[in-house]
Amino acid sequence: MLRAHELRKDFGGLTVLHPTSVEFRPGEVHALMGENGAGKSTLMKILAGLYPPDGGHIEWRGARTDFASPHDALMAGIAMIHQELMPIPDLTVAENITLGSEPCGRFGRIDRRAQLARARKLLDELEADIAPPRLMRTLTVAQTQVVEIAKALGRQADVILMDEPTAALSDHEVGALFRAIARLKARGVAIVYTTHKMDEVFKLADRISVLRDGRLVSTAAANELDPSKLIKLMVGRELADVFPARLAASDEVLLAVEGLTREPAYRDVSFRIRRGEVLALAGLMGAGRTEVVSAIYGLQPASGGQIRLKGRQISIRNPQDALAAGIGMVTEDRKGLGLIPALGVGQNITLTALRDFCHGQILDHTAESAAIAAQLSEFAVKASDPAQPIAQLSGGNQQKALLARCLLGAPDLIILDEPTRGIDIGAKAEIYALIQKLARSGKAILLVSSELPEVLSLAHRIVVLRRGSVAATLDAMTTDQETVLRHAMPL
Repeated sequence: MLRAHELRKDFGGLTVLHPTSVEFRPGEVHALMGENGAGKSTLMKILAGLYPPDGGHIEWRGARTDFASPHDALMAGIAMIHQELMPIPDLTVAENITLGSEPCGRFGRIDRRAQLARARKLLDELEADIAPPRLMRTLTVAQTQVVEIAKALGRQADVILMDEPTAALSDHEVGALFRAIARLKARGVAIVYTTHKMDEVFKLADRISVLRDGRLVSTAAANELDPSKLIKLMVGRELADVFPARLAASDEVLLAVEGLTREPAYRDVSFRIRRGEVLALAGLMGAGRTEVVSAIYGLQPASGGQIRLKGRQISIRNPQDALAAGIGMVTEDRKGLGLIPALGVGQNITLTALRDFCHGQILDHTAESAAIAAQLSEFAVKASDPAQPIAQLSGGNQQKALLARCLLGAPDLIILDEPTRGIDIGAKAEIYALIQKLARSGKAILLVSSELPEVLSLAHRIVVLRRGSVAATLDAMTTDQETVLRHAMPL
């Protein structure tokens, strides 16, 4: 149905996608795999008309074609779900879903009733409880991801390019998407699927193509590969232990949260974290995980309850209070709340610690540069120069830069909200090792993750939230995915 023939793409004289040929067939899920920066998203964006190729061409239904814009690709029958979410925040959910394909009545007026009905139907297909009249800016990252998926499904496309579609979703929402993909396959739709989650690949894919350093290294049937072979193709080496060993935490309670409440998001949430412990918050989309950790960091302060740090009650009204108390955070929304895209990598790293490099009101650039160099080396951030705009880095390197910023101030409590969202297996292994290293050094880690294997393998204990309340506190060493999901599901 769709074929890339020797496609090549250059940016600033650097070839990011070397001549690549691959074909996509109707009724098939074709997975594109590779580390961050391997060229997967670049290839998909060429196919979707976002980038013009610098070499090669696209064949659509056997005929050579050129897509001058995403609109051209959409009109041909190619839709894309982007890794970086691109909603229009001041439009409603229904308006975002039907954008560019609005149902119209007489005189070209938008039929609002039909628009709401179409949005509701597509959201129901994904088993999502999101009201179509809601403004997009009121949604969580996970809910925004669901809306983006619904928008693509509503295009009635023959090819759907899915770039990390489940990065922000919990297991329940992922299951709903998989059922929708099965229906699309039965209709003869070709699915091009990119993910960093190994279990998804082998559940969904019929064929797998692997890119490494901008080059296609292999295309094979999924049943000819296993996770270890696939990882070796992706990174060029074996990753023996993706999840490092956990050590026992100390008995000292570093953080105690008691009765934390902010209706309607969450209520009466209580838990404790000890030094050297990784405590995970688990739950379905909308359970209140991000809202709870945002309260502890002062992004969205709670209306009730107490936060005690090192035995002392503290009041956190904003992130400045949290930083002063010794609390650091890497937020879920890397693009919206984490990065300053136009600034360099180095400036992003030192952003929250500039006072440490000042003499009075004068910034000591030599001291700042030394700190940047140390953090870039410590966290193995791959950048051509500290002044390189952080927007040009791969997702994994952006995430490592944000971790470097978080830890520059040496916090005692580190909040990690979806720290491995949208990054490859190699970068994940590095972040997992860093989390255990921090725990061994006596830091307390509060982890939010939608990937249950990650939660079960990293955490010491798991607090399961259900509809804003604590449903259970589990020992991660003795529980399993089914038990966590049973507590997370609404009664």
